[in-house]
Amino acid sequence: MTTLPLSPPDALTSAIAGRLAAIRGRMAAAARAAGRRPEDVRLVAVSKTFDIGYVRAAAAAGQVDFGENRVQEALQKIAQSSDLQIRWHLVGHLQSNKARKAAAAFALIHSVDSAALLEEIDRAAAAAGTAPALLVQVDLAREPTKHGAPVSDLPAIFEAAARCRAAAVTGLMLLPPLGRDPEASRPYFRELRALRERLAQDGVPAAMLRELSMGMSRDFEIAIEEGATLVRIGTALFGGRHV
Repeated sequence: MTTLPLSPPDALTSAIAGRLAAIRGRMAAAARAAGRRPEDVRLVAVSKTFDIGYVRAAAAAGQVDFGENRVQEALQKIAQSSDLQIRWHLVGHLQSNKARKAAAAFALIHSVDSAALLEEIDRAAAAAGTAPALLVQVDLAREPTKHGAPVSDLPAIFEAAARCRAAAVTGLMLLPPLGRDPEASRPYFRELRALRERLAQDGVPAAMLRELSMGMSRDFEIAIEEGATLVRIGTALFGGRHV
């Protein structure tokens, strides 16, 4: 995890507030260019590897939704930010043995990739008395190093979603291949949107397809043009990662 810079805390808050305003301006411009309402796209500030001070600085600038990749790191920050009115998202891969902790801690889990994991989260949420929203991570790029459900598994996942007692599937998530050209992501974003339309035609309820989580620092404007409702931005807001 990073340590806070030696500059005064208000300097960090000011820097992040400026970046946040610039990102929101770009998001709004991309939405309007696509004939969409800017308020229909939410920013998830991905704070992985960054100290809680960065979260507080972004929250002070009006940011509400924060994302983490790892459950354990997120739990520390959730405890350290209990006084803030913010929402926490899990945007990284979730192992089934951590489903209980995740179901109790996160407002939204972006990375459900099997019916079995969905059922595990739902059982854990029912036991914890929580109601997390869930997104189905779809594997469209077929990269061996990334997670996600193949399209052929989606019917079983949505059948399991219909049986949920506590958790609720609300949409789809995508990780396109990482490349230098942001435009290379567009076909994947477009394909995810088309997949949502096919699922709707096949009878999946609209409430289960409301969200499209796609787009990060390098390609979020393209994702918004293609229908994203959630964009996951870390580097453009907080700076380069510290391992």
